[in-house]
Amino acid sequence: MNAQCSVHTFARMHKFQNPEDTICALATPDAPGALAIIRISGKDAMNFADAVFSGKLKKAKTHTAIFGQVRDGAEVIDEVLATVFRAPNSFTGENTVEISCHGSVYVRNRIIELLVSKGARLAAPGEFTLRSYLNGKMDLSQAEAVADLIAASSQAAHRMAIHQIRGGFGKELAALRQKLLDLLSLLELELDFGEEDVEFADKKRLRKLLGEMKLRVTRLADSFSRGNVLRNGVPVAIVGPPNAGKSTLLNALLNDEKAIVSDIPGTTRDVIDDTTVIEGVEFRFIDTAGIRTTRNKIEKVGVKRTFEQIRKARIILLLLDPLNETERAVIERLEKFKATSVGEGQTLIVLFNKSDRLDKDELKELSGMGTFISAKKDKNLAVLKKKLLKAVAPIESEEGTVVNNVRHFDVLTRCARSLSLAEDGLESGLSGELLAAEIRTSLELLGQITGEVTSDEVLGNIFSRFCIGK
Repeated sequence: MNAQCSVHTFARMHKFQNPEDTICALATPDAPGALAIIRISGKDAMNFADAVFSGKLKKAKTHTAIFGQVRDGAEVIDEVLATVFRAPNSFTGENTVEISCHGSVYVRNRIIELLVSKGARLAAPGEFTLRSYLNGKMDLSQAEAVADLIAASSQAAHRMAIHQIRGGFGKELAALRQKLLDLLSLLELELDFGEEDVEFADKKRLRKLLGEMKLRVTRLADSFSRGNVLRNGVPVAIVGPPNAGKSTLLNALLNDEKAIVSDIPGTTRDVIDDTTVIEGVEFRFIDTAGIRTTRNKIEKVGVKRTFEQIRKARIILLLLDPLNETERAVIERLEKFKATSVGEGQTLIVLFNKSDRLDKDELKELSGMGTFISAKKDKNLAVLKKKLLKAVAPIESEEGTVVNNVRHFDVLTRCARSLSLAEDGLESGLSGELLAAEIRTSLELLGQITGEVTSDEVLGNIFSRFCIGK
């Protein structure tokens, strides 16, 4: 389905509301503030704005801001700044007016009520961005990135969203689709001249191009694990024996009393987690139950959940307390943990806690095996943060597009599978019709990401998650 011909799709998604309506909504957070912005979009945007505004927006040039008053008859509601954006040079591609008013809940509600009374309609969630997509102002991947940008809570997540909004991902997919179209054209040309035994496609070149495209699509799909980590926070599991100071460390890293701290072993029996941003990267720290053999049924469940979190973590902070065990016991525990609990792609950072109370011999014995800290006294936590950032550096340094959307990951995975089938088919002498069918499938799959090929259900699912005003 072509996005530019989706008027009926639009109507079905929004309960048969007319896509030709002029819509309005609050475009800033739904909370009191210094300022609020009310967005109006549609062919009659200037007319509806003029019906409540003292200035004359209908005659204003595009990208012009005009100071005036919003009035209900003789009553002045607020003094505002109205900015005009004429089609197609607006976010939605339609005539748009943005009214900047004071952030009073009463004021902004009165202005919206006035606009509705004049004939404008309240926008549905995501309707402004959907209109932008339908009017060709952005592709579907860019539209989804708008929601990612709004939700970005770290520099890394923000960087990914901006790259996608600026069309980096879309351009890469467009280049891949063009190559597939060229291959498909040659194969179908051969099919048209099949009886004359004419060969237009160089099989060696075809094999090379298929391999290159499969590799690129696979790499994009593989980048999802990195993108998902940067988008949702790098998962860091804090593990170790009871009373090692895990909860104290969590509180120190978060600069908050998130976890209960006690000298009683086994205080933490469930997973406690929270996030914090360190130099633009969001980390999700997870405090876990102490690892030990226990007969307590509740504590056993906690220990089981600890190992579940270890498997999910990107970084493992193994916190050990040399004060409670001999140096040899600590070393044995460390070696056993490395051998049984650290998997591929995980980074283990060993921490020896309460180091301010260790003597010179103890420090010497464990030197080089881990980092000495004191969670209670904030000793060497700056060193720990540097180690955390170093562990994430390979993820952040990845150049180009990083996929962080599960829908894109699913489509790319299926596309790589289809290209692999085409590649295998070329090797085994698959007929031109079946080979062309696999390439056509890959082409359509890539089109689903940008919205060149899509369905009502997909569009509805994407835009229904947006907030009103976007």
